[in-house]
Parts: sequence; C-alpha cells; structure tokens
Amino acid sequence: MRRKSVIILVLCAFIYYMMAVPNMPFFKRKKKSLSTDSAALRDSVQRDSLGRIVVDTTKMDSMQLAIYHHNKTVDDSIRLDSINRKRAGGIDAPINYQAEDSLVYDADKKIAYLYGNSNVKYENYDLTSDRIRMNMDNSMIRAHGTPDSAAEGGVKGKPVFKAGQDEYQTDTIAFNYKSKKALIDQVYTHQDEGYLSGKLSKRDSSGVIFLQHGRYTTCDKPDPDFYIALSRAKVRPNKDVVFGPAYLVVADVPLPFAIPYGFFPFTKHYSSGFIMPSYGDENDRGFYLRNGGYYFAVNDNWDLKLLGEIYTQGSWGLSAATNYRKRYRYSGSIFLSYQNTKTGDKGMPDYAKQESFKIQWSHRQDAKANPFSSLSASVNFATSSYERNNLNSLYNPQSYTQSTRTSSVSWSTGFSSIGLTLSATANLSQNMRDSSLDMTLPDLNISLARFYPFRRKHQVGTERWYEKIAMSYTGQVSNSISTKEDQFMHSNLIKDWKNGWEHNIPISASFTLFNAININPSFNFTDRMYSNKIMRSWDTARQTEIADTTYGFHNVYNWDFSVGASTKVYGFWVPSRKIFGDKIQAIRHVFTPTVTFSYSPDFGTRRYGYWDSYLKTDADGNVSLVSYSPYSEGLYGVPGKGRSESITWDIDNNLEMKVKSDKDSTGFKKISLIDELGATMSYNAAADYHRWSDLSVRMRLKWWKNYTFNFNGVFSTYAYELDQNGKPYIGNHTEFGKGRFPRFQGMSQNISYTLTPDKIKKLFHPGDDDTDQNKKKSSDDDDDDEGTDTNIESNIDPDMEKAKHSAEKNGKAETDEDGYMKFSMPWSLTFGYGITMSENTGGKFNYKHMRYPYKYTQTLNVSGNIRLSDGWNINFSSGYDFEYHKISMTTASLQRDLHCFNMSCDVVLAPYTSYNFTFRCNASTLTDALKYEKRSGYSNAVQWY
Repeated sequence: MRRKSVIILVLCAFIYYMMAVPNMPFFKRKKKSLSTDSAALRDSVQRDSLGRIVVDTTKMDSMQLAIYHHNKTVDDSIRLDSINRKRAGGIDAPINYQAEDSLVYDADKKIAYLYGNSNVKYENYDLTSDRIRMNMDNSMIRAHGTPDSAAEGGVKGKPVFKAGQDEYQTDTIAFNYKSKKALIDQVYTHQDEGYLSGKLSKRDSSGVIFLQHGRYTTCDKPDPDFYIALSRAKVRPNKDVVFGPAYLVVADVPLPFAIPYGFFPFTKHYSSGFIMPSYGDENDRGFYLRNGGYYFAVNDNWDLKLLGEIYTQGSWGLSAATNYRKRYRYSGSIFLSYQNTKTGDKGMPDYAKQESFKIQWSHRQDAKANPFSSLSASVNFATSSYERNNLNSLYNPQSYTQSTRTSSVSWSTGFSSIGLTLSATANLSQNMRDSSLDMTLPDLNISLARFYPFRRKHQVGTERWYEKIAMSYTGQVSNSISTKEDQFMHSNLIKDWKNGWEHNIPISASFTLFNAININPSFNFTDRMYSNKIMRSWDTARQTEIADTTYGFHNVYNWDFSVGASTKVYGFWVPSRKIFGDKIQAIRHVFTPTVTFSYSPDFGTRRYGYWDSYLKTDADGNVSLVSYSPYSEGLYGVPGKGRSESITWDIDNNLEMKVKSDKDSTGFKKISLIDELGATMSYNAAADYHRWSDLSVRMRLKWWKNYTFNFNGVFSTYAYELDQNGKPYIGNHTEFGKGRFPRFQGMSQNISYTLTPDKIKKLFHPGDDDTDQNKKKSSDDDDDDEGTDTNIESNIDPDMEKAKHSAEKNGKAETDEDGYMKFSMPWSLTFGYGITMSENTGGKFNYKHMRYPYKYTQTLNVSGNIRLSDGWNINFSSGYDFEYHKISMTTASLQRDLHCFNMSCDVVLAPYTSYNFTFRCNASTLTDALKYEKRSGYSNAVQWY
C-alpha cells in the first residue's frame, strides 16, 4: 500500500513539471498560434510612423471632424506626457457639450455654435445657456441668452455658470477653460445667507471674483427690499467678501449711512472675529460705546465672547459669555459681568460710584449620559445695584421690577441595587429691594426606598401579617445663612451659619379587615442633630433678654403614632323609564369615609430638655414666666409642646351619571355631576380647650371640559364671645352649642376664560360646525366609554398659538375656491378674575350676629393677541386692582415681519411709561450689524456697520 502511494505521488509531480515548463513542445506550439493571430490583427489596422491609428477623415462631416480633432489633441497630450513633460497650454480633460436645437461648426474659424438649451462641461465647470460659442483655437467659450418678449426680463436662457458648488447667474459670460478665467456681465450669486450681484466682474484662475458696482443683500426677492451698494468688492467664494466704499439702500432709496470699507464672512463654520459696538448717549453717564469686543470660536464644543462698554463720564464695564456642549452628555452657558458705574460730576454732591456684578450659569445633563447620576444648574445672581445700572434692564419691566432672584445647583446619584439615592443642592434666594439673601450650601439629602425587613425571600403560602410592615429612611444635612450682600463675605462659618442633620424613619403597614375596611397603622420617628443651642435669661437691671450660645453636639427627637381606617360605599339608583325615559341609565354615588387616630407625647416637659423658661420682671415689678426653646432657631425646628390624642374624620363624595350616547346607539357616556364634595374635621382629646378644629370643606365641579370649578372653604367651629370690656374674642363654646352652623371664614377663587372666533361661532351657530371632520374631532375629544376622561384641561387656544408665528412660516395668503383671498384675522382674548373672601378683624364688629364683616380682594387681568394679517401681530396685557382702584401694569407689543427685516415696538403704559423700538435684519450675518434701535427717556441708540 505504501509503495503504491509513492508511485502515484511521483507521477503527479512529473505531470505538473511538464505543464509548468514553457519550453516543452506542447506549449511552444500553442504560443506560436496566439502570436500569429495577434500579428494578423495588427496588420488589419493602418498606423503612422509613431504607431498611431490612421483614420480616414474624408468621410466625416464638419462637426464630427471638429470632435475628432479635439479628442485627438487630448489623446496626443496624454500620450506625450508619458514620455516628456506636459506641454504648456494643454488641457486636462475632454470637453463635453450638447445642444437641444442645433450644432454648427465653422471649420475655417474653428468655432462651434450651440443653439437652444446648450450645455458645456469641462472638469468641474458646467455652463448652461440658450446660446454658446466655442473657439477651438483660443479655448474661449462665450454664452448669452436669446431675446424673448415672453420671457422674464425679455431674455430667455441666460447663462448659468457652475464652478464646483458655486453657481453664478449672468447676462453674458466669457470663459477660458485653459486659464480658467472669466469675464462676466451682470453676475448674481448666492453666498451663505446673502445674495451678491455686480454689473461687471472678473474671475481669476483661483476662483476669486472682482466686482464693480455690486450689491449685497439678504433679501431673496428679484427686486430686493434693501441692499448695500458696493463700489468695488473682492469675493472669495465660501470665505468672505471685502468691499470698498458702500452705502445702504432701502426700497431703492439711498440712505445717508455710508462706510469706507468692510467685509462679510461666508464661512459655515464658527470663526473668531471682532464684534462692533453700538453707540448712543445717556443723561447720567454721557456718550457710550457698548457691546463691543471679540468672539473666540475655540472649537465645536465651546466658544467665548468678551465684551466691554465705556462712557464719557468714567463708567465702564466688562462681560464674558460662553456656551459649551458635549453631544449626548451635557450642555450649558456661563455669563459674567462687572460694572463700575460713576454718576454725576466728581466733587459734586450728586457724585456716586458703585461696583456691581452678575453671574449666570445654566447647565443641563443629557439623560442618556448617565441614567444613575445627574447634574443641573440654574444660577442667576446679581447685586441689587446691577439691574439699576444696566442699560438693558431699564426698559425690561420683567427684570427691572423683579424683586426676588433664585439660584440652584443640584446633583444626584442613585444605587438602584439597594434603593439608595443621594442628592445635593445649593440654593440662593435674593431680595433685590433690601439686598438680603438666603443661602443653603450644601443641602444634602439621603433617601432609602421603602423595604420590608420581615418579608421572606422565598414566600411559601399566604403572606403573614408582619411581612406587610414596611419602613424607609430620609436624611437631610443643611448649612444655611441669612444675611446682607455686603456682609456675606465677612460671615463666620461657625457663628453666623446654621447647620444641622435631620433623620426621618417612617414605619407603616396595610391590613384588610372583613375584606371591606382598610387599616393603615404608621409610626414616625424624627431625630435632629444641632451643633449649638441658645440659653436665655432676663437681665432685670437693663430690662433686656440675654442670649448665651453654647456649642457642642445636641440631639433632639420626637415620635408619633397613628392608625387609620377607610372604606368605600357604593350606591346605585336606576331612574324609572316611564318618567325619565331611557336616556339616563343609572346614577352612581361613591361615599368614602376615613377615620384616623393619632397620638404624640408631650415633648415640652423638662425631662426632654427641649423647652425651658425664665422669670421676667418688668419695670413695674410684674413677674411673668416666659417659655422658650433653646433649639427654636435650629434649621429643623423643635418638637411642639403638649400631648396630642387626635381623632380626624374625613368624608368624600362622588356623583356620576351614565347616559346614552347621541353619536353611538350602542355606546354610553359618563357625566360627572359632582366630581368631589368632601369635608374634614378633627378632635384633640388631650387639649385643655379648643379641642375641635375648624371645618374644612372642598368641592370640585367639572362643568365642561375647558373649565373646572374648585371651591375650598373654612368654617370656624368656636364662636365669638365678649370679655368684661365688651371686646370680642374667640371663646371656648362652639357654634353648634349656640344652635348655629360654623362661621364661614373665607375662600379664594380664580376664574379664567379664553375667547376666540371659533368659540363665538360655536356658541351662536352650533350647527355650522357640524362637518365630518369636526364630528371626528369631537368624537375623539369625548369620552363615550366607561373609562375616565383624561383630557388635560387648558384655556390655551392652539389656533391662536399657531397664529402668533404664522408670519414666519406662511409666505402666501390662503384663497377660497373662487381664487379670492380668505379673510382671516385670528385673535384671542383671555379674562382672568380672582377673588378672595376673608374675615376683616380690623373692621366693625357686628354684635347682633356676633361676627366681623367680610373683606373682599379682587383682581382682574386681561390679555390678548391679534394677527391683523400675515406678518402683523399685536399682543397686549392689562388689569385692574380693585383694592387700590388703579390699573395694573399695562403693556403692548407690535411685531411686523417685513420679509427680510423685522420690526418690534414694546410699550409700557402703566404704572410708568416707556417704549423700545427695534428694526433689524433677519439674516444672522447682519442681525447685529444692521439694525436701528430707539428707546425712551434715557438713551437713543443707533447701530449700523
């Protein structure tokens, strides 16, 4: 067997050797046959001395001959380049051209004429025109349109020249495809957001265009609303345009605003550059230059803007703003500003100098960055004098009249495996009127989710009663201070700041009794840890209270226990069909009573040490006992005095009716008659007097989908009595004991409604809106099944909200079937009325009914929006204060979209008057450079570059 394998292997190797050697007779015969065939093919084609194929040109027409000579030149240039250097003046690629009408070639002049929608392509250049002339000798291509009275402008097929991504619309063009230079008459091109045109222009080989008598505008109309007339300009496509003397033209009217030179950038990427300032004057600080500086485009993730302002009377300011963004991680912005304000003349009584600053920081973390940890910030801190000295705030009612500012920075992280959550916040609240501030730094919260300590990991059988016991933990560590702005940096961390640690451990369970009553016991334990306490005493000699602060660890705790029982009772009433018909199917009443017993011991006894007292002897020798708590100024307070054994009852009612639906014979509709009607009251058996609490009544009626009526009222349980001097006071006898219902103390109610043309139409002509589309919409809005109506209540009209921004989106007016423009003037009017009713204890007491008169506080607010047409929008708001009998803040604003410009005017009519008029360009490249701004009173600002 092994011998046979060796023989087969040797035989295979010999056969492979015979096939691989080319000198073998078999292969020599085959190769000779192939060589013979190739020689025969070469002999069938005629060639010249250089080996080139000889073509018979006598059988070609003039156009075929021109194409042949052109392609021959290209082939020769490529062939010679492989041997020698490329000859001067050669072209790099063939020229492709075509014409829709006809092609004519003049062999003597070597000129090709293309008629009717012609096109010539060379490399990345593309020329389209109605007429094109190509000169083969000087590589010149000329194009122009054809006169046609029916075409726009009297010429059809004007040349359109494309060089890469740039496109130029022209009247005539002469282009040399060797030198790649062009001479253009009436060029028109789109660069970034702007449109550039020129009477005569020249393009060099690098693509730079030199314009004479040009125009630059951001208006896309053939006859622009405005443009900047340029005497000379140099355009670098997709980079910038630099121009010489220029002036502004609006509505074909030259304006007396001219500059000697300037430039516009065209880059689509962020780029650094100077920010031109605005100028104006102010009565107190003189002439100024504001908001001038430099913009740094650092990278795609963040930028930096540095601005400054200077006044002729010595005031100055600096500001820095930056935006940062990390995709899918975080984004935010930071603003820092400093102002050194000087008013009046130095050495005069009215001279004043103030330093103020402002810090704003906004940070948001993307939810996808880390689902278990987040960081957010909203900081808005400013000294009280900053807004008064800031020119922009003087005409912004919202910022100028803002009395409080809040700032917060929060961080949170979670450990889902054990249900633990950690969060920390820093909060700051400022009062701009008296320069006071409240700061908490930090506020650390520790939260442990509810868990069942006695529950078995692997339950077998029914759940046992102790396995229903649940507990959780919440801890809070805080460090806060209340001080003034000028004293904040000089405060002492130990003596001036308040700090503490609070622990809260709730334990609860839920049981069912008789399968109908829910029993919910709970136990709450609260512990507070303070670093100081304040002991008080009375100094009789100086007739003043003495406070002695001692530092150390002090623990304050309290606990309470409660158990509640609740159930639900359902009642159904089916009305008689003989009386009510079959429209009403049933009426359901749900009655929910709840009774809760709570107990807490008296932590005011001396054995706890949370409350103390001292003897006070006044100047007349009267001695009194003053009770106080050494921990009353602690962050988390102190347990209350007195034992509590309170029983609280609460009842809640819900009444609904089920009726047949008018839109579906097999469906039903649920109507809420009384959404909620409830009352609550408590009785403290451990109290010495006033054991009954006040009666609180609540009611909610959902009359229709757009409005829900809410009522919350308080009824006083104890009646007024008269002392020895005949003055009323709340005694210890209830109104029930005197045969009267509890005394109504007051309520508050706010009502708002938005009126629109559609609502008026539906109110007076309900049938006109009964179309299939509206039926479908109404069917979607209604709740015709047994489920709960979950529509969100709102008084905002969606059509009106769309109308506010329609000028930016809708460029054409809507027309009807006959082609006439539809008359549409959307508007909305919102009325808001608020009323508060309360006992006026400062008024005259009614001895007959034993009660004080009621005091009413009313407010009325009105706001509206009117869209006169596409581009015109008016907003206004006002109100009336019934207490002071004056009109509240009244503002109005007018916005006008002028296609490529926008105009806005904001007016404040009451309580003071001011206005702010702005006219600016819409394009982002000119929005800060081309604008006019006029303000009332303090300054007049004009800016144009």
